[in-house]
Amino acid sequence: VAMAAAVAASPADKERFICIYPAYLNNKKTIAEGRRIPIDKAVENPTSTEIQDVCAAVGFNVLLEKNKMYPREWNRDVQYRGRVRIQLKQDDGNPCLPQFPTRKSVMLYAAETIPKLKTRTQKMGGSDQSLQQGEGGKKGKGKKKK
Repeated sequence: VAMAAAVAASPADKERFICIYPAYLNNKKTIAEGRRIPIDKAVENPTSTEIQDVCAAVGFNVLLEKNKMYPREWNRDVQYRGRVRIQLKQDDGNPCLPQFPTRKSVMLYAAETIPKLKTRTQKMGGSDQSLQQGEGGKKGKGKKKK
Protein backbone atom coordinates (compact mmCIF):
# COMPACT_ATOMS: atom_id res chain seq x y z
CA VAL A 1 0.00 0.00 0.00
CA ALA A 2 2.83 2.38 0.84
CA MET A 3 4.26 1.81 -2.62
CA ALA A 4 1.01 2.75 -4.35
CA ALA A 5 0.74 5.94 -2.32
CA ALA A 6 4.26 6.92 -3.29
CA VAL A 7 3.46 6.44 -6.96
CA ALA A 8 0.36 8.60 -6.77
CA ALA A 9 2.36 11.35 -5.10
CA SER A 10 4.82 11.58 -7.99
CA PRO A 11 4.53 14.93 -9.79
CA ALA A 12 4.67 13.05 -13.10
CA ASP A 13 1.44 11.28 -12.19
CA LYS A 14 -1.66 12.68 -13.85
CA GLU A 15 -3.26 13.05 -10.43
CA ARG A 16 -0.53 15.48 -9.43
CA PHE A 17 -0.72 17.71 -12.49
CA ILE A 18 -1.77 21.22 -11.59
CA CYS A 19 -5.26 22.27 -12.63
CA ILE A 20 -5.90 25.48 -14.45
CA TYR A 21 -9.49 26.52 -14.87
CA PRO A 22 -10.33 29.24 -17.38
CA ALA A 23 -11.83 31.24 -14.50
CA TYR A 24 -8.32 31.75 -13.09
CA LEU A 25 -7.37 33.84 -16.10
CA ASN A 26 -10.67 35.56 -16.83
CA ASN A 27 -10.69 39.35 -16.56
CA LYS A 28 -14.49 39.27 -16.38
CA LYS A 29 -14.27 37.58 -12.98
CA THR A 30 -13.46 38.94 -9.55
CA ILE A 31 -11.03 37.32 -7.16
CA ALA A 32 -14.04 35.97 -5.27
CA GLU A 33 -15.30 34.38 -8.47
CA GLY A 34 -12.03 32.61 -8.99
CA ARG A 35 -9.61 34.89 -10.80
CA ARG A 36 -6.09 34.22 -9.61
CA ILE A 37 -3.98 36.72 -11.51
CA PRO A 38 -4.05 40.54 -11.66
CA ILE A 39 -6.94 41.84 -13.72
CA ASP A 40 -4.67 43.83 -16.04
CA LYS A 41 -2.91 40.59 -16.97
CA ALA A 42 -6.09 38.52 -17.29
CA VAL A 43 -7.84 37.61 -20.55
CA GLU A 44 -11.43 38.03 -21.63
CA ASN A 45 -13.26 34.73 -21.26
CA PRO A 46 -10.42 32.31 -22.00
CA THR A 47 -11.40 28.74 -22.88
CA SER A 48 -9.80 25.56 -21.66
CA THR A 49 -8.81 24.76 -25.24
CA GLU A 50 -6.92 28.04 -25.53
CA ILE A 51 -5.09 27.36 -22.28
CA GLN A 52 -4.25 23.89 -23.55
CA ASP A 53 -2.96 25.30 -26.84
CA VAL A 54 -0.58 27.85 -25.36
CA CYS A 55 0.74 25.45 -22.72
CA ALA A 56 1.26 22.60 -25.15
CA ALA A 57 3.00 24.97 -27.54
CA VAL A 58 5.60 25.89 -24.95
CA GLY A 59 6.32 22.24 -24.27
CA PHE A 60 4.19 21.28 -21.29
CA ASN A 61 2.72 17.86 -20.81
CA VAL A 62 -0.94 18.90 -21.00
CA LEU A 63 -4.20 17.15 -20.36
CA LEU A 64 -7.54 18.69 -21.30
CA GLU A 65 -10.48 17.61 -19.19
CA LYS A 66 -13.41 18.84 -21.24
CA ASN A 67 -16.24 18.01 -18.88
CA LYS A 68 -14.78 19.31 -15.67
CA MET A 69 -16.36 22.45 -14.29
CA TYR A 70 -14.91 25.10 -12.06
CA PRO A 71 -16.99 24.75 -8.89
CA ARG A 72 -17.66 28.48 -8.58
CA GLU A 73 -18.70 28.82 -12.22
CA TRP A 74 -22.47 29.29 -12.29
CA ASN A 75 -22.64 29.40 -16.06
CA ARG A 76 -22.94 25.86 -17.40
CA ASP A 77 -22.30 26.72 -21.04
CA VAL A 78 -19.82 24.60 -22.93
CA GLN A 79 -17.45 27.53 -23.41
CA TYR A 80 -17.03 27.85 -19.65
CA ARG A 81 -16.41 24.16 -19.19
CA GLY A 82 -13.20 22.27 -19.08
CA ARG A 83 -9.99 22.52 -17.18
CA VAL A 84 -6.42 21.95 -18.16
CA ARG A 85 -4.03 19.81 -16.20
CA ILE A 86 -0.38 20.52 -16.60
CA GLN A 87 2.63 18.61 -15.44
CA LEU A 88 4.52 21.30 -13.59
CA LYS A 89 7.25 19.16 -12.04
CA GLN A 90 9.22 16.07 -12.92
CA ASP A 91 9.56 12.97 -10.76
CA ASP A 92 12.46 14.48 -8.86
CA GLY A 93 10.44 17.57 -8.04
CA ASN A 94 12.25 19.90 -10.42
CA PRO A 95 10.17 22.04 -12.78
CA CYS A 96 9.61 20.43 -16.19
CA LEU A 97 10.32 23.79 -17.75
CA PRO A 98 12.74 25.94 -15.74
CA GLN A 99 11.02 29.16 -16.83
CA PHE A 100 7.84 27.99 -15.10
CA PRO A 101 8.67 27.09 -11.48
CA THR A 102 5.19 27.82 -10.11
CA ARG A 103 1.58 27.43 -11.16
CA LYS A 104 1.28 31.20 -11.01
CA SER A 105 4.00 31.57 -13.62
CA VAL A 106 2.09 29.19 -15.90
CA MET A 107 -1.16 31.11 -15.43
CA LEU A 108 0.49 34.44 -16.17
CA TYR A 109 2.15 33.00 -19.26
CA ALA A 110 -1.11 31.52 -20.55
CA ALA A 111 -2.97 34.77 -19.96
CA GLU A 112 -0.27 36.71 -21.74
CA THR A 113 -0.19 34.36 -24.71
CA ILE A 114 -3.87 33.60 -25.30
CA PRO A 115 -4.63 37.05 -26.79
CA LYS A 116 -1.90 36.39 -29.38
CA LEU A 117 -3.48 33.15 -30.59
CA LYS A 118 -4.48 33.17 -34.26
CA THR A 119 -8.02 32.22 -33.30
CA ARG A 120 -8.18 35.36 -31.16
CA THR A 121 -6.56 37.81 -33.53
CA GLN A 122 -8.66 36.79 -36.54
CA LYS A 123 -12.08 36.33 -34.96
CA MET A 124 -12.17 39.48 -32.89
CA GLY A 125 -13.43 42.30 -35.04
CA GLY A 126 -13.90 45.87 -33.96
CA SER A 127 -12.48 47.21 -30.74
CA ASP A 128 -10.04 44.41 -29.92
CA GLN A 129 -8.45 44.62 -33.34
CA SER A 130 -7.70 48.32 -33.06
CA LEU A 131 -6.23 47.75 -29.61
CA GLN A 132 -3.77 45.21 -30.92
CA GLN A 133 -2.72 47.38 -33.81
CA GLY A 134 -2.09 50.22 -31.42
CA GLU A 135 0.28 48.15 -29.35
CA GLY A 136 2.39 45.99 -31.61
CA GLY A 137 1.06 46.44 -35.12
CA LYS A 138 2.83 49.67 -35.99
CA LYS A 139 6.34 48.27 -35.76
CA GLY A 140 5.45 45.41 -38.07
CA LYS A 141 3.89 47.69 -40.65
CA GLY A 142 6.94 49.91 -40.77
CA LYS A 143 9.21 46.99 -41.47
CA LYS A 144 7.00 45.61 -44.23
CA LYS A 145 7.08 48.87 -46.19
CA LYS A 146 10.87 48.79 -46.43
